[in-house]
Amino acid sequence: MELVEVPEEREPEAGEVMVKICSCGICGSDLHWWGEGGVGERKAPYPMVLGHEPAGEIVAVGRGVTHLRSGDRVAIEPALTCGKCEFCTSGRANLCLTSRFMSSGGIWGLFREYATIPVANADPIPDSLTYDQATLIEPLSVILHLYELHPLNPGDVVAITGSGPIGMLAAAVARARGASQIVIADPRPHRREMAVKMGATAAVELDRFVSTVLDLTRGRGADLVIDAAAKRDSLRACFGAARKAAECILIGIPSESNLPVDLHTAMAKELRIQTIFRSNHNAAEATAMLANATISHQLLTHRLPLAQTQAAFEMLEGYHDGCGKIVIGIN
Repeated sequence: MELVEVPEEREPEAGEVMVKICSCGICGSDLHWWGEGGVGERKAPYPMVLGHEPAGEIVAVGRGVTHLRSGDRVAIEPALTCGKCEFCTSGRANLCLTSRFMSSGGIWGLFREYATIPVANADPIPDSLTYDQATLIEPLSVILHLYELHPLNPGDVVAITGSGPIGMLAAAVARARGASQIVIADPRPHRREMAVKMGATAAVELDRFVSTVLDLTRGRGADLVIDAAAKRDSLRACFGAARKAAECILIGIPSESNLPVDLHTAMAKELRIQTIFRSNHNAAEATAMLANATISHQLLTHRLPLAQTQAAFEMLEGYHDGCGKIVIGIN
């Protein structure tokens, strides 16, 4: 990652706004692009601008934009969708047939000072949220989509492997939605401590994950298991911790192109395996949950300037300095 100067951002056309980016969070998928040169079979199109968890201030509006104006504070939805295909019109815009995602596939991300975007991708944020806190809107929206696909029942037991930001936010929403037990696994002590602060009722190392869930449920297992680690051992642990007929949601991005899955255990328990692809217009609810403190922002631990983005990525990759979620401060 290196700091470069690029041509000035173009002025907004009809139906567009220009946003001065103030803060942008680092996502786990950014780490895949940076550290592995791609995500799965998709290779990085160099040069590449990463970042898709931004918040900032509108500085110019195009023709026809009436509900937003210069000075308004917004988060940015990074998926550019058509609004016309069968998925957009049926309420599943995250699966848009022509979707383009800022920070991948040749579309610039938001680790930059300014961005001109469709006004539909600008989501207002209240003054009660700082720009750093508003960077959580995008990842929290992904978690809210997860729970759209699998609504929780009060008293459900949730088990999660991986206490990165996604795992911690999954725990926080589960707590807010009435889960009775939320067990999370991670090898790093500081991440386990953060998970408890975010809402987990128990945080353990992976080798104690299955036994902890079974002990808490008297051998029954968890109603919902979420794999946010995307490793062989984490998947195996998820299947082991699940009760029969449970749902197993795979949200982590694997580094392996072909991650082995223990289908024998999954079939013996008749597990329902669900994958997640981004969010689905969940920003308004995510914003409200952050603004009213239903979801804590305690996982935000570091803010580094744009010029130190490389150092921020190195810190996050190595889990240095007790880092949780790192935000890049831009303007």
